[in-house]
Amino acid sequence: MKISYKWLSRYIDKFPEPQKLSELLTACGLEVEMMEHFQTVPGGLKGVVVGRVESCEKHPNADKLSLTKVNIGTSELLSVVCGAPNVAAGQMILLATVGTTVTTSKGEFVIQKAKIRGEVSEGMICAEDELGLGTSHAGIMVLPEDTPIGMPASEYFHIEDDFVYEIGLTPNRSDATSHLGVARDVVAVLNAQHLNGDEHWEIQFPSVEDFTVDSLSRNITVTLEDEAACPRYSGLTMTGITVKPSPDWLQNKLKAIGLRPINNIVDITNFVLYETGQPLHAFDADKISGDKVIVKKLAKDTGFITLDGVERKLDAEDLMICNAESGMCMAGVFGGLSSGVTEQTTSLFLESACFDPATIRKTSKRHNLKTDASFRFERGSDINVTVYALKRAAMMIKELAEGRIVSEIVDVCPGKTERVTLLFSLTQLDKIAGKHISKEIVFDIFKSLDFTIISESGDTVELAIPTAKVDVTREVDVIEEVLRIYGYGNIEFPESLRTNLSYRNKPDREQIKNVIADLLTDKGFHEILTNSLTTSVYTEKFAEALSPVNNVPILNPLSRELNVMRQSMLFSGLEVLIYNKNRKNADLKIYEFGNVYRLVGTKAGASDLEKYLQTPMLTLFLMGDATKEHWAEKSRKVTFYDLKASVEAILHRLGINRRDLRMLPETSVLYENAWTLNSGEHRVCLLGEVSSAVRNEFDLKEEVFYAAFDLDKLISLHASQKVAAMDIPKFPEVRRDLALLIGPEVSWLQIEELAFATGKKYLKEVNLFDVYTDEKMKGQQSYAVSFILQDEEKTLTDVEIDGLMKKLISAFERNLNATLR
Repeated sequence: MKISYKWLSRYIDKFPEPQKLSELLTACGLEVEMMEHFQTVPGGLKGVVVGRVESCEKHPNADKLSLTKVNIGTSELLSVVCGAPNVAAGQMILLATVGTTVTTSKGEFVIQKAKIRGEVSEGMICAEDELGLGTSHAGIMVLPEDTPIGMPASEYFHIEDDFVYEIGLTPNRSDATSHLGVARDVVAVLNAQHLNGDEHWEIQFPSVEDFTVDSLSRNITVTLEDEAACPRYSGLTMTGITVKPSPDWLQNKLKAIGLRPINNIVDITNFVLYETGQPLHAFDADKISGDKVIVKKLAKDTGFITLDGVERKLDAEDLMICNAESGMCMAGVFGGLSSGVTEQTTSLFLESACFDPATIRKTSKRHNLKTDASFRFERGSDINVTVYALKRAAMMIKELAEGRIVSEIVDVCPGKTERVTLLFSLTQLDKIAGKHISKEIVFDIFKSLDFTIISESGDTVELAIPTAKVDVTREVDVIEEVLRIYGYGNIEFPESLRTNLSYRNKPDREQIKNVIADLLTDKGFHEILTNSLTTSVYTEKFAEALSPVNNVPILNPLSRELNVMRQSMLFSGLEVLIYNKNRKNADLKIYEFGNVYRLVGTKAGASDLEKYLQTPMLTLFLMGDATKEHWAEKSRKVTFYDLKASVEAILHRLGINRRDLRMLPETSVLYENAWTLNSGEHRVCLLGEVSSAVRNEFDLKEEVFYAAFDLDKLISLHASQKVAAMDIPKFPEVRRDLALLIGPEVSWLQIEELAFATGKKYLKEVNLFDVYTDEKMKGQQSYAVSFILQDEEKTLTDVEIDGLMKKLISAFERNLNATLR
């Protein structure tokens, strides 16, 4: 939210300097994210003055240039070469003097004294686009004849300088969504800092005491059919309106905070909105059928055309402002096209209401409409400011649009508007603050923030909370208000520190995730974070693997693309891959920690834990080249074995022996050449190549390799591992190699498992280091396998080694039908 320094200073005397104000706002919880210098015309027209063309002659060396003498009030006339076709003697013009920066279609440049086609030029007579005053470049600007010579252009055009603060407003601070709301905090902080001094600050609220009704010639009635959604509705009728541009001062105020001036009526409602925090809406009174305003909800799918010309289908829960025949406005969100103020409007009905935050928030979200009004209403507005804001706007319309008030204020408020009361303990304040804060300081803060002290008993105070502070409902909320005004920076660090020992369950889930993340990052992976919401289209297209019946639907989805919780992290990862590929980043190694969700039960009365299954996952994706181009070696594409190596590295890092897991083939429409690693009946990991059917869905022609760990199973397996310390072996390893002829039905996994089962404690490692085949082998292939043997208690003898190798050969021949080559 943007706040103007000059606008804010209208309400406070003895105002701090801009930088000091920035620090003060941040200290009290209104964090200033940016402070910028604003000028109604960029550059402030510095160096541009009013001058008179005393003479104008044709340039002796150029047909399209003129040689002029310009009087800017100095002792000598300036020679200026001008290329504008409309320049003439006697004109009052704007001259950019030497040293001035101007902007043209060719960019910015600094005016210098120069010779143009042999003639001296000491400035530039400007067109409006060169000064940022418009877009025309047809000719120079010509001012009225009575304009004083030498007057700075900034003074002539009333250029306004200001500082604008971008405040990162937290959702609970609806009371600070206006200049008066921010001024209240500023005054409170200034008073808290100077409590013992003579100075005291107060807010100067714009007066509405002169509000008067001109006549009672038109009455528009108001009916509330939904009092819960609209606890208060105020309005009045005005006639004799002249819709026209706003005066410069009003336009400049709105421009400073990033709003585009439209006309005096709209600008006034925007001004009052940013002044008081109360949204207003102006209806063309002649378009209110039956002179009736009815606040109600219309039937589902009723069509309604909003101010942007879009027809929207209403929901049965959307609150509407209607006339006797149809809807006119989506309450608190967006106006309707048919009832808005236009240049032909002469009568209007001005609305100032208080709406239920939840109702407005749901309508705004449902229709994807974010407006200044919805921003405030969905956070909660002050129910007691509606009439004040209405009077303020009506008086401005009388002044700036010649309007006449022709009705009493209609104020329909069936509920209570009294302040909430609660008990506040000074002792509890000191306990939470960690220091004693005097009662005088606390009470002065209460006064500045408009808290009312009802009664006092010992250290307990009964307070009435201002209705603007809709978020203050508990004692701790009041303590927060006191401390942010007192200043957290004024609370000293204690000399001693008291704390409770924290206990973390073992294994520490977050620590394990960090260990895995560090490992993968070291291996060149990048971490991603994707949305758990996805589209049900994926499960519909691949129902064989992911049943749509198990989808967890979103009750109020924003769109078809985000209507269910994901059953698999495969698709969200592929979305990241195609996004990067389309931006020429096709060599990717990424990982993600996230959750998948499944509906597993629909039994009536079942708890959420029985209905829904949420599973933490770790996923890996590899695509593109495994190595970059290099002069010494060729690049190569990633393969399944790159993925397998990464999976085994994670297992090894967590102390899990991959041989303790059973590796089984997986058949699924989602994958090709896929395997699972299982511990007993539990799947720990799935790894494989993403199927072409899935890749085609994302227009990915490259091979993609994917692994998905069940994080709970992985951590549980890690926790079950026993860490044992042992001496470094003193006795040497022995290597023996075999070349085995193996049939195509035999997998390497079978060879490996059989070798360890046979070699038992002496066999430490088995490795496949070569594969060979040719036509003479009749479909068989030759596996060159190395075996690492070691006895940790003594040196193996040749007899023992030969005996073990014979056992291995016999086992391969008997169980795998293998032969030595």
